[in-house]
Amino acid sequence: MSREIALFVNPAAGLGRAERAAAPVAARLRAAGRTVREIRVPAPADALERLRAEVRRGVGAVVALGGDGTFSLALQAVAGTGVPLGVVAIGSGNDFARSVGLPVGDVDAALAVVLGGHTRDLDLGKAGERWFGTVIASGFDSRVNERANAMRWPRGRMRYNRAVVAELPTLRAIPYEIELDGKTLEVEAMLVAVGNGTSYGGGMKICPGADMTDGRFQVTVVEECGRLELLRVLPRAYSGGHVRHPKVTTYEASVVSLAAPRVSAWADGERISALPVTARTVPGALRLLVPRDGAGDVPR
Repeated sequence: MSREIALFVNPAAGLGRAERAAAPVAARLRAAGRTVREIRVPAPADALERLRAEVRRGVGAVVALGGDGTFSLALQAVAGTGVPLGVVAIGSGNDFARSVGLPVGDVDAALAVVLGGHTRDLDLGKAGERWFGTVIASGFDSRVNERANAMRWPRGRMRYNRAVVAELPTLRAIPYEIELDGKTLEVEAMLVAVGNGTSYGGGMKICPGADMTDGRFQVTVVEECGRLELLRVLPRAYSGGHVRHPKVTTYEASVVSLAAPRVSAWADGERISALPVTARTVPGALRLLVPRDGAGDVPR
């Protein structure tokens, strides 16, 4: 790996924590002998094009400083290129970092991983032209995601929980058509989640069996149920125990298509599109900087 690093910064991430950390992070990287080129996110299209130019030029690594939205944008530049991605996770949700066992909220530990230079190739999902690392949310959870993204307070899990409560009055079953590796399933469901990684919503392990090295998604379907039942199901997702509930069914597939009326798909905290959407796994598409002692395991 060359000693040049493109530092991709979202100043707004973590209510300004990324902005405050940017200069010290760049200084630490330079003190370790790296050449740092800083790229800031506020104009996403321009920032992404600049980052893609650095990747094409042959930068040694990209380091995303922020939360899942910053990681998601950086992913669009590095996926499939072999350029390593480092993650300094100091945003609100940080679900990707959590899913792969990277430090969360600890800049020093994250920089130690980056400077260690150890990498592992992991699977990514691709929906249309958009790459994603964690989970496609659709249905009740995508509506919650949309509401949570509009909130300024609170942060992390509490923001997601508050958005859940706010969305409950609109709760209704959705008629889905789901295609799993060519096999079609029609179901009335509250939500369908397609997991390359395990979690969303600040640590909710909606797809606890997802494995970023097996070339397959875990698909979690929460079937039609009432508000009280859903409130029993969702808290169990923080431990992954919801999959044992009778209203929850999981599947595995490499290619997943979702169709439903008036439903949008979100992934890595960002809106992808309205349904229908088709997602497929791309094995080994991400070269991730990982801890030396965690290079053999992606936790579930």
